[in-house]
Amino acid sequence: MAFEKIHFSANDTEKAQAAMRRLVHVYGQSRVEVADVIVPLGGDGFMLSTLHAAQSLSVPVYGMHQGTVGFLMNDYNEDNLPKRIAAAERAEIHPLKMRTTCQDGSEAEALAINEVSLLRSGPQAAKLRISINGQVRMESLVCDGALVSTPAGSTAYNYSAHGPILPIDANILALTAVAAFRPRRWRGALLPMDADISIEVLEPKKRPVSAVADSADVRHVVRVDISIERKITHVLLFDLGHGLEERLLNEQFQ
Repeated sequence: MAFEKIHFSANDTEKAQAAMRRLVHVYGQSRVEVADVIVPLGGDGFMLSTLHAAQSLSVPVYGMHQGTVGFLMNDYNEDNLPKRIAAAERAEIHPLKMRTTCQDGSEAEALAINEVSLLRSGPQAAKLRISINGQVRMESLVCDGALVSTPAGSTAYNYSAHGPILPIDANILALTAVAAFRPRRWRGALLPMDADISIEVLEPKKRPVSAVADSADVRHVVRVDISIERKITHVLLFDLGHGLEERLLNEQFQ
């Protein structure tokens, strides 16, 4: 594929905006609806927002780092861009679907490319009941929170919470506790990719909890159901030899 129709986007920093102006001057700017590839300029947060916005377009995304954290981005390089994109390695990932029920009975859905997190939103620790495929596996987890991470997101919040880094082609999800108090030594679990995960909030008025899917925040939840959304596939492109699998390995041997 020639990748001659490129759509550039950038975060709102002057550095990224200036880079986009230079790239558009050299390679032109195609409308996103007809582009062969989307090239976001920024950090990982901007990459995630780009993927969410483009999920209905079936267009591959080749990010270039012009932000703070660039795990999902390629190094910035203005030379021979279509040729580099054509030679890039592909990584296909699926998001998580989060379905929430709140104290007032309202329901909401959101998608997460990195992780779905449940976090205490009051002074007391959260108390959570965890079920997998309809079977209660942990009657009570007292903690600051818990999260379910995809392989692509396993180096983000999951890793900061001492969760495992997952190979990109691993057919598993990571369930990781955030500051677990009881059971004190519980370090989380590895779950099949197709597992249906349900987390109920015990004592929700006394111990309020928020649920976050990437950057989508839902307050005062009483139940969160999480599962992989295989109907949506994001295609990320990485420079040859610097694919997502290699990046995940490098994170573990720094």
